[in-house]
Amino acid sequence: MSARNKKLVRRLRRRRHIRKKLSGTASRPRLTVFRSAKHIYCQVIDDLKGETLASASTLVKEAGDKAAKNSGNVQGATDVGTLLAGRLKEKGISLLAFDRNGYRYHGRVQAVAEALRKEGIEV
Repeated sequence: MSARNKKLVRRLRRRRHIRKKLSGTASRPRLTVFRSAKHIYCQVIDDLKGETLASASTLVKEAGDKAAKNSGNVQGATDVGTLLAGRLKEKGISLLAFDRNGYRYHGRVQAVAEALRKEGIEV
């Protein structure tokens, strides 16, 4: 097994352990973060209904050229968090359960959570 494959297997194992205890409800939906080498994606999910309530990524056109230019760094993740916070406020959601998806709470994953907190969303 290659080093890249081992790293993915370890992350997926951590992800399963996190998801055993974490679930999104209508009152407190789950915010999941996925990061690739070039982009970051966020979804707010109600697990009981099985539907995505809101999403944002560095690929959306609303984020504009600013997020596209900074798509793989902390500044891009902060922009995505701010964009997602605006969408959540429109829907009246202020509480989230944070699912880091097996990634360390560091760098871009942390930047998304801090941007949401700065905008008034409790993560």
